[in-house]
Amino acid sequence: MTTRQATTTLWRPTGPAELDLVRDLDWRAWPPRLPEQPIFYPVLSEDYAIRIARDWNVKHDGAGFVTRFEVESEFLGRYPVRQAGGRTILELWVPAEELHEFNAHIVGAIQVVHEFR
Repeated sequence: MTTRQATTTLWRPTGPAELDLVRDLDWRAWPPRLPEQPIFYPVLSEDYAIRIARDWNVKHDGAGFVTRFEVESEFLGRYPVRQAGGRTILELWVPAEELHEFNAHIVGAIQVVHEFR
């Protein structure tokens, strides 16, 4: 009998280009960062992800999406929670060079849970 690993739910606001890359990876991983993106930052609040997707991604990309995914909780312990503004604006900062390892700890599929245009 296998023991199920505890997971943490994370959200990521994203634009259409990144979402296409996630689709190309069969909804199982995040694409490598671009040279000007040294950090991959999933967020800890669905509300915060909605605000970014709706207010920033739509303005800059014409559409914004909120994704939800699960990551092994024990693995996430290596990344301190960063407060990016108010009390509820919380992110994890994953260095771009660690994204491949981060992806290996995603459990299940990355799901689109909100779409804004």
